[in-house]
Amino acid sequence: AAMALRAVVLGPPGSGKGTVCERIARRFGLPRLSSGRFLRQSLRHGGELGLAGRAEGSLQRGRAAPRGSHIFSGGKRHIPAAHGVCPRAPAGFPRTLGQAEALDRICEPDLVISLHVPFETLKDRLSARWVHPASGRVYNMDFNPPHVHGRDDVTGEPLVQRDDDRPDAVAVRLRKYKEAAKPVIELYRSRGVLHSFSGTETNKIWPYVYALLCSKIPPVRAEEEN
Repeated sequence: AAMALRAVVLGPPGSGKGTVCERIARRFGLPRLSSGRFLRQSLRHGGELGLAGRAEGSLQRGRAAPRGSHIFSGGKRHIPAAHGVCPRAPAGFPRTLGQAEALDRICEPDLVISLHVPFETLKDRLSARWVHPASGRVYNMDFNPPHVHGRDDVTGEPLVQRDDDRPDAVAVRLRKYKEAAKPVIELYRSRGVLHSFSGTETNKIWPYVYALLCSKIPPVRAEEEN
């Protein structure tokens, strides 16, 4: 069967991509693909997917296996063994023009959702994030704090703050993302597939994302089931 929809969700670290992607997967029944696994599998099946050798070079130069990402596909053909749920929200994929061009050789997105959140909001969100290293469980001291301050809910072990979530590092990360993402966003805007959504709260952005997707494909679950 042909693909019904191929969508990518872009946004800086802390913009709520993970939440948006979970809701898309649940509401519309679309497989959520880990781009790292998807691209590695695609490269291994290069003949079937028609990948040129230069695509692999672009992926490698573009560091095309970031720590997770968000790609959806409405069909299963040409995506061997690529299905899986992303463990958490990463910096968006494709993050660079090289990655976008390499992704085109695998599957050209039908729809690109770009999330825009104010710098100060992102900085506050990321600086409030702590993790349990062994499991990867993520806590946010503002939205979902641990039951015991500084301790993992399941094991009771100490939580740590990643170096790149420290306030000084966050500002650098966001600047780098903005610089790298600008040509990617312009590329998709020029194709007419880019849809941008702005706000400080995911719950307020989500209804507009939901309405957009409903205009493309029917939901499999009612919006009331939140």
